[in-house]
Amino acid sequence: MAGPQIQQLMEWNVRISLMLNNPELMRQTVELAQNPAMRREMMWKQDQPDNLESIPGGNSYSSSSQTLWTEDGEPLLNPGSPFPPTSVGVTSQKTMKLLPASRHRAAQKVVIGDHDGVVMCFGMKKGEAMGSDVMYEIEVPGPPAVLALHNGNGGNSGEDLLFGTADGKLGLIQITTSKPVHKWEIGNERKKGGILCIDSFDIVGDGVKDLLVGRDDGMVEVHSLDSAEEPVLRFAQALSESVTSIQGGCVGKDGYDEIVVSTYSGWVTGLTTEPVQKESGPGEELKMNQEMQSKISSLRNELEHLQYKVLQERENYQQFSQSSKAKSAAPSFSINDKFTLNKDDASYSLILEVQTAIDNVLIQSDVPIDLLDVDKNSAVVSFSSCDSESNDNFLLATYRCQANTTRLELKIRSIEGQYGTLQAYVTPRIQPKTCQVRQYHIRPLSLHQRTHCIDHGRPTNTLTLTGQFSFAEVHSWVVFCLPEVPEKPPAGECVTFHFQNTFLDTQLESIYRKGEGVFKSDNISTISILKDVLSKEATKRKINLNITYEINEVSVRHTLMLIHPKLEYQLLLAKKVQLIDALKELQVHEGNTNFLIPEYRCILEEADHLQEEYKKQPAHLERLYGMITDLFIDKFKFKGTNVKTKVPLLLQILDSYDQNALIAFFDAA
Repeated sequence: MAGPQIQQLMEWNVRISLMLNNPELMRQTVELAQNPAMRREMMWKQDQPDNLESIPGGNSYSSSSQTLWTEDGEPLLNPGSPFPPTSVGVTSQKTMKLLPASRHRAAQKVVIGDHDGVVMCFGMKKGEAMGSDVMYEIEVPGPPAVLALHNGNGGNSGEDLLFGTADGKLGLIQITTSKPVHKWEIGNERKKGGILCIDSFDIVGDGVKDLLVGRDDGMVEVHSLDSAEEPVLRFAQALSESVTSIQGGCVGKDGYDEIVVSTYSGWVTGLTTEPVQKESGPGEELKMNQEMQSKISSLRNELEHLQYKVLQERENYQQFSQSSKAKSAAPSFSINDKFTLNKDDASYSLILEVQTAIDNVLIQSDVPIDLLDVDKNSAVVSFSSCDSESNDNFLLATYRCQANTTRLELKIRSIEGQYGTLQAYVTPRIQPKTCQVRQYHIRPLSLHQRTHCIDHGRPTNTLTLTGQFSFAEVHSWVVFCLPEVPEKPPAGECVTFHFQNTFLDTQLESIYRKGEGVFKSDNISTISILKDVLSKEATKRKINLNITYEINEVSVRHTLMLIHPKLEYQLLLAKKVQLIDALKELQVHEGNTNFLIPEYRCILEEADHLQEEYKKQPAHLERLYGMITDLFIDKFKFKGTNVKTKVPLLLQILDSYDQNALIAFFDAA
């Protein structure tokens, strides 16, 4: 224990010092490491009623949480109080906020953001949860990634809470004692990055604090509040890395406020209100003051010194690497990655960020997926041919990044019912060459997203499973099939989850307990996928399942009605794109477009926009065709009839699409 690193660690953290100087604790730690049974028992005890799952209504909300501590090692739940953080559960610092007591309110409130788009509010009194009850839950438009008190103190009422979501939305809610009040929300129509940090500071200088927002795509934004207390975007600056922290204040020069941000790789950047340009009239000469000249000279000298050091180290490395005593060692690097489902366009966003420049990224998938265009992506992509029949390799694509690229964003769209693994091989620009692999699971119902309100008036199909399986086993099957479900089984004997298909807007309700699972959906194909996958998973574990189902014929027409507007729009878009080249030829030949009907003139005017939209949605029409075909096959599969021979006739009807003819075909078949 006398090593210098251990001594330094003990001096830095009192808790570690006390732990290492406690012989009894060290003895128990060694016993725990040597005894797997004791270790499992300890893990089981930690999962019991000391955490959030024991709170009524808590359900699975502690599944993705992390312990929250301040910089001095004390629980942040009630700074300075002796009460442990387990009074209301554990959470992460960015998704938990304490609304302090005020002269109007004796009790505190603890607000916790969950990964599936719910914010929970707990009542607090003297540092303990009041009755361990959830006061209420607030649904927000996305998974809350960060919570912050408005103006740093909760606003005039002390109850105003800002939230930023992982899919880039920003909003303000008032946490009152009786119910939440939604004040405003800002959408994310431009598909900006997720929000990682928020601060309140008067950077504009009008006496009202502005909102400073940092996003994971490197965007820094300043929002001001107008007379109606509505946010208005005043300023935006794009950085090359994700913004991990943001703060406003006076840093560099008196009288000029700045926004200071830190990025993923450790860069600290300041955006100042000091004018960086000066204007002069005709004949006037601009001169830099002495302070500016000395600052520029100092920066130049520092830059030259750093360049010289880099050259020296590079030469030393070259000499050492050519030496007979040189030893090869693979350099280590970390990857900040995120794989999330976007509700707006039913696609998955894969973000890879490295602290050094990325050389190339190889994407491989053993299931069919579509790669979608991303405007921010400047990498050059090339596709390799795959032998999908022999080795289940459906996609092999290489992204070669531009110089100094540290962040790469990709978008993919999966096909429900086809599940497997997507792998990303990341190679940075470091020597010797090394690579890291990241794996992402494509689930059978990958386009479904957790929701908290569904329409119970829809016609539904029901799948019921019964058998000798435990609650943990049926929960693991649900985790395997659906995204955004916590890995750890929730507390209680029964659990209910609701999902919505982001592509078709159909819905799914899953209710399961030990020995029974009930799944209800207005889409027969969803029930069919669940039936096939769950049967296969049960067979792997040698569990005998009793499967029953109830099919509602009305749900088929209902699903076709949901598909209709999307299919009609895509058919019209494809038709317009096919006409563009011919119309442009006519325009060149005739010299003008006056002879064209208004519809064709409109197509020519919007040609660039139409082609761009069509390019961003490859195989969109084919996916809709596939969903209708699966719906047709699944409808009759539950009746024990094989209708695959009628699929060519169905495709003919789709090519000359008419909604009534399609419904009549489904009914007649």
